[in-house]
Amino acid sequence: MDIFTMILGIFCIGYGIFSIIMRIKSPEKFGKLGAMKEKFGEKTGMLIHIVSYTVVPILTGVALLVSGVFGINFF
Repeated sequence: MDIFTMILGIFCIGYGIFSIIMRIKSPEKFGKLGAMKEKFGEKTGMLIHIVSYTVVPILTGVALLVSGVFGINFF
């Protein structure tokens, strides 16, 4: 087990979950969301924002957590 990789994975998953909660409770706090909507349009801007700030951190966290369990070190 690589504990540092696992801790980083947990942090990434936590950030993704925090992002989901904040998106539901107070979406006006996402400053970059407005700029993305202006540049790419309403739906595409929202999709890019959700993928980059929620989905990618959670998937990265899961990958780091699994690799930590198997002893694979990314760093």
